[in-house]
Amino acid sequence: MTRTEPAASPVPVRMWQIGAVAQRTELSIRTIRHYEEVGLVRPSGRSEGGFRLYTEPDIDRLFLIRRMKPLGFSLEEMADLLAAADAHRDSPDDTTAAELDRFLGLATERRESLALQLSRADDFIAELRRAQSSHGRA
Repeated sequence: MTRTEPAASPVPVRMWQIGAVAQRTELSIRTIRHYEEVGLVRPSGRSEGGFRLYTEPDIDRLFLIRRMKPLGFSLEEMADLLAAADAHRDSPDDTTAAELDRFLGLATERRESLALQLSRADDFIAELRRAQSSHGRA
């Protein structure tokens, strides 16, 4: 008689509805739906009532998109970057690595530009404070 192992029970995957995802990611429900419409993210499932359900990897993807936004990446650039990241994760090669390097360069340049803008804003605020304090205000 051959002994067979019991079938492994699938580990339940935690899923969140869009409202909880919006709160967690600090993105609006409308924004998440828009990202779905343009193909940046897809819910991993739907509830019996038809509500969108998101897994931890879906939420991680939304966080990545949120991080791209301040750097001025367009929706098309975001889609290209996500596609390159997905391809590199699934099958790393020189082409996908080069594409990710290109995006790293763009992100670095844009971050440096933002840092310069922030420095100028800090200088302006300091100037306003000096002007205010020279007129007897603290």
